Amino acid sequence: MNDQTYPVERVIGLDAHPDSFTAAVLRGRTPAEAWTEKVFNKVPLAQLQSWTRKHTHPNDLLVLEASGNSFHVVRVLGACGRRALVLESAQLGKLKEAHANNDKISAVRIGKAYLAGTAKEVWVPDPKTQERRDWFHAHQKVVRRSTQMRNRLLSYLSDHGVRLKKGTRLVLEPELSEQQLRQSAVWSPRQWQVIQGMLMELRHAEEQRRHWRSLIAQEVVSDPLLLSLVRLCGVRELVAFALGAIIGDIQRFAEPRKLVKYVGLNPAFDDSGEGKWEGGIGGHGRKDLRSLLIDAAHAILRCSRNPLAQWGKKLLARKGSVKLAVAAIARKLTVAIWYLMNGRWTPLSEIDKRLSIKVGKIITNIGTAPLRLLGSTRQQFRAQICQSLQIAKTYILDPTKKFIPNSQRP
Repeated sequence: MNDQTYPVERVIGLDAHPDSFTAAVLRGRTPAEAWTEKVFNKVPLAQLQSWTRKHTHPNDLLVLEASGNSFHVVRVLGACGRRALVLESAQLGKLKEAHANNDKISAVRIGKAYLAGTAKEVWVPDPKTQERRDWFHAHQKVVRRSTQMRNRLLSYLSDHGVRLKKGTRLVLEPELSEQQLRQSAVWSPRQWQVIQGMLMELRHAEEQRRHWRSLIAQEVVSDPLLLSLVRLCGVRELVAFALGAIIGDIQRFAEPRKLVKYVGLNPAFDDSGEGKWEGGIGGHGRKDLRSLLIDAAHAILRCSRNPLAQWGKKLLARKGSVKLAVAAIARKLTVAIWYLMNGRWTPLSEIDKRLSIKVGKIITNIGTAPLRLLGSTRQQFRAQICQSLQIAKTYILDPTKKFIPNSQRP
């Protein structure tokens, strides 16, 4: 059973939906002895606050399954002075009975899963982190949409025997690209309307992508912690923003290996009976953040003077696997991120060429229009960012360094 640091009078399982919720009030310390005191079925979600104040007590613990609005429900309950936990949906899904299921059964099952201690608790982001996650997910959706529209257009052209030259800019130079497409084949009026429609959708998606990328770059520049992450090789504004949006409070990870496990960069294994299998990364953890860190590791491996890149190249020469070397670099980078976000830095003496180029690319992603609104020129804004980077500190990554818990230090 889950340990409690305060008395819990009752455990209330909530099965929440967008428009209603069902609550099962349980008494008992274990699933075997727990009995259902009362069930409130299909209560309108708009009545959640009034229902909570009327039917629950401060010592009650409310638990619910992770879903689309579960974080919102927890925040509403917190405003009423009630403690609520979100449980991982993957584990609760395995407990669902195949022969019968409804909201009442689900609410009881959620409460008993908490009492059994088998369901993992999901961290509820603070409002600022939640807003950043919303931005990050919006950007990811637009990127997927842009890629989808580009592939649809290229597929349509290929179906009609047209292959565009490498480097053709369909968005940045619209007039030139339309002229090239016009001359690439003899199009009927209806065919050309199809192409124009795809171009319109592609340009709209790219415009949205630039919008979100600009906002993300502005957020990184305005936050000292996110800006400090940019000093790490392979980390630019998108990766830094994703780290802030997904990790949130770094204090919830007591040591680097816990952050590595959360991202999903620790190798998987299965050792049962006579069989033993050791696999790679993937299948667990945050796939969205892991993919960005893998991309960052590829960028690090392409460097020449970076200590982590040199360490990765030696590992590549010894193991002969690029994927293995990149995953190992990503794990080392995650450890560096843990130290940096915890404030364990060393002074930054100067802005080197690599970091200066990175700052220039961030300003480019911000765009000229936002700079005008800020009343600053590109040169002035660059100077402000560089000054902020030099005033703050950075983490010097030692690939051979190993984390030692405070309890084991002399």
